[in-house]
Amino acid sequence: MKLSAPRIAPLSDAELSREQAEALEPYFWGNTSNLMRTLAHNPEALSRFTPWVSYFCSRLMHLPPRAKEIVILRTGFLCKSGYEWAHHVKSGMRTGLTESEIFGIKQGAQAGWSPAEAVLIQAADELLRDCFIDDATWAALRRHYSEDQCMDVVYTAAFYAQLSMVLNTFGVQLDEGLKLDPDLKRD
Repeated sequence: MKLSAPRIAPLSDAELSREQAEALEPYFWGNTSNLMRTLAHNPEALSRFTPWVSYFCSRLMHLPPRAKEIVILRTGFLCKSGYEWAHHVKSGMRTGLTESEIFGIKQGAQAGWSPAEAVLIQAADELLRDCFIDDATWAALRRHYSEDQCMDVVYTAAFYAQLSMVLNTFGVQLDEGLKLDPDLKRD
């Protein structure tokens, strides 16, 4: 987490304009997160954000849920996004990741992963470092994943890197009940 307080505060129900409330409507499955209530400041952007984010939450995605969470967690960790990390630790555990494996995501591809999972971490590392997956890593991805799944690896890392930039820069604070990982504390 880069900031200890939001630069752009999440909107309460009482503060929402009609347009903001309409843009938030797809997210009202329980308590709406600090992220969505922050993004609601710009309802036009939020309404266009919704279809893309829904792809990552849908069954349309080709990448298996566990693989997707590995890519998201590695991306969130590399981007130092405490918010993203805290949310996706819970999601990752629902896909079968163990606490030990979640710790291993922070350590990188050499932390005892299967070849199919190590290459996911390697791909995320390269995308965040170089904005590109090199030929050797792409070939390794293709040994384990279909072309559509490989595309989803890139889409996932790119989307969650962008989201991490938003979270970090706007200072979106953790939602109630989430804990900041000690490795992602403010500098």
